[in-house]
Amino acid sequence: MIRRALLLLLAALLPLVGGTGQAQAAGYRYWSFWERDGDRWVYATQGPSTTRPSDGDVQGFRFAVSEDSADATRPRGAARFDTVCARTPAEEGTKRVALVLDFGTAADAPDGERPPPARTACARVSPDATTAEALAAVAGPLRYGSDALLCAIAGYPAKGCGEQVAQRPDPSADGGEPPQETGEEGGTSGGGPSLGLAAGIAVVVILGGAAVWQVRRRG
Repeated sequence: MIRRALLLLLAALLPLVGGTGQAQAAGYRYWSFWERDGDRWVYATQGPSTTRPSDGDVQGFRFAVSEDSADATRPRGAARFDTVCARTPAEEGTKRVALVLDFGTAADAPDGERPPPARTACARVSPDATTAEALAAVAGPLRYGSDALLCAIAGYPAKGCGEQVAQRPDPSADGGEPPQETGEEGGTSGGGPSLGLAAGIAVVVILGGAAVWQVRRRG
């Protein structure tokens, strides 16, 4: 009886084990917009064309494949205004905005394109300038879609705009994501097996032990 139960349970778990790590949800390839709040990145609630940052603000952009804002990947690396704008002194009648530009990984890049290295820039603009205007001042050319969606920064990518990707790319394909900063919230989850699968494997181990004990007892 125990042997039969073990075989049936193994048969039920094999499809789960075989499928682990293979099925990934579809996503969209686009530039996400972020604002710095203390030591963490927060997904912006407005677009760059309507956001009007203050002098001393830090804002970031990250190109990646994401399902939605809750799944979006943050810009990598530290971001301090006094570091990014260290060589841009304050001037009366202007404001300075620190920008972090993360062009993403090769796994997220459109076919035939390679992401430029991540960089920072300090934009000095008029006091009423939007983030889009600050971005245009230091990271042109920009490209927008018909619905005003930001499609390219510094000419990257050369084509495409928020297109759907059938399968999320595997970050390990090009070395993986570097560690996120400490103090970040909502970090990416690990790549281990799910709780349900781990529990199922544990049950198999227990039943297997019981079967061995039963055989030894009969022997």
